[in-house]
Amino acid sequence: MTTPPEKATYASAGVDIAAGEQAVERLKPLAEKAGRPEVLGGVGGFAGLFQLKLDRWTEPVLASSTDGVGTKVAVAQALDVHDTVGIDLVAMVADDLVVCGAEPLFLQDYIAMGRVVPEKVEALVSGIAEGCVRAGCALLGGETAEHPGLMADDAYDLSATGVGVVEASAALGPERVRPGDLVIGMGSSGLHSNGYSLARRVLLDIGRMPLSGHVEEFGRTLGEELLEPTRIYARDCLALAAEAEVRTFAHVTGGGLAANVARVIPHGLVAKLDRSSWTPEPVFAVIARRGRVERAEMESTFNMGVGMVAVIAPEDVDRALAVLTARHLPAWVLGEVRPMEKGCGADTPRAKLCGDHPRF
Repeated sequence: MTTPPEKATYASAGVDIAAGEQAVERLKPLAEKAGRPEVLGGVGGFAGLFQLKLDRWTEPVLASSTDGVGTKVAVAQALDVHDTVGIDLVAMVADDLVVCGAEPLFLQDYIAMGRVVPEKVEALVSGIAEGCVRAGCALLGGETAEHPGLMADDAYDLSATGVGVVEASAALGPERVRPGDLVIGMGSSGLHSNGYSLARRVLLDIGRMPLSGHVEEFGRTLGEELLEPTRIYARDCLALAAEAEVRTFAHVTGGGLAANVARVIPHGLVAKLDRSSWTPEPVFAVIARRGRVERAEMESTFNMGVGMVAVIAPEDVDRALAVLTARHLPAWVLGEVRPMEKGCGADTPRAKLCGDHPRF
């Protein structure tokens, strides 16, 4: 006779329910930190409740966005530093919402892990909560899932969905853009959360640069540079829209500056963007030099130092720059919207980079 196998349990299959429950308890005060008056109840229910105060709007329109952080999490995992990628996650979602003028209301996260470690979950969510505070939205809840056998024990990935609201008559978009409008660039805090597959390939694989090594151009270690959190522009953009005639915003993420600006320029117009108006941060020059990456490839992969763009009525540009400067956000006139030249087809790019960067 053969000996019967041990009784199978969920824990023996790799899922630790107790660790998950412990993680939830650790998250409750973090969610309270990232709250708003409209939130009903707290973390732990089957659904998050948010009471929309409809008297604030005449014709409210809800906006929704979902995103993740991409392979930047590989750097966080390599360094065992997990409290910054949560900020990146909020930035990727909230700053997409504000492009149409929507105020971010709440966010819900999803974290998938090979093995739930309550301390690691707490670090991740502490970053998400901090990001929500910076964006002015509530952390309404989320889900932490354990995936043994599908993911390595130390691996994780995260995503989030956010919801915002905008008055129908105030919704921003390409239809508002006019010839003669000026384009304002807002400085990035570095790579943000895009292009990390190329950055890691160049710096870590080709360049063999250690994450713990000090890099003179950065004035800090490579790991610290790569984990610099994405700047969150949501509150800055809402303040700007309240003080100046903003036609639309463009969040500069995957695809680079020109491609993302083109998304908010209507047919028949083109945004001419002047490279000489700003100098990209050193990290971009290091990647280009170490990987022999051509300019076109750099500009279609990275934000090149511009994280958000506003298209502004020309008479309001000085006011707009003053608002952003008062909020300690680097901003400058990046370009102008012009009529497209006659004979251009529908596939002609609606945003073009011109000139050269100084000292790049």
